[in-house]
Amino acid sequence: MAADTGRRAAVITISDGCANGTRTDTSGDAAEAWLIQLGIRAVARQVVPDDAEAISAAVLDAAASAHLVVTTGGTGLGPRDVTPQTVGPLLDYPIPGIAEAMRSAGRRSTPHAMLSRQLAGVSGGALVLVLPGSTSGVIESLDAVAAALPHALDILAGATGHAEPQD
Repeated sequence: MAADTGRRAAVITISDGCANGTRTDTSGDAAEAWLIQLGIRAVARQVVPDDAEAISAAVLDAAASAHLVVTTGGTGLGPRDVTPQTVGPLLDYPIPGIAEAMRSAGRRSTPHAMLSRQLAGVSGGALVLVLPGSTSGVIESLDAVAAALPHALDILAGATGHAEPQD
């Protein structure tokens, strides 16, 4: 197991079924377990319905206090799948390479992964990853970016490796 990094993360599950208690939040459980293995011990959890206002409020709140925000669910093509179009405008800037890597990894398991609308970007200094709602999709997506994730979080925390300009 990895040592505690001191980083804080939030996992937000976006699912009508989980929010109303008719479905178990296995994708959120998987994301939390994965983050703990990465060395993140402080993982806040929240479940919200597939509702733009609830999603926006949860993501903005989490980004204000966490280094990493992971959402699960709502990335498909269904009429209630509104996560990408809700989170996209909340990002200060996107990181398309992360989303591309996640989709590419998913395509090794299923051709349907190309239909997922994963997103990655920065909001208020927090790295935000928008993942599919399936447990396997969450694990595949996080595994796909595992090697780059600590470096991305270091950079966002100010550890650029560049010398400070001198007066």
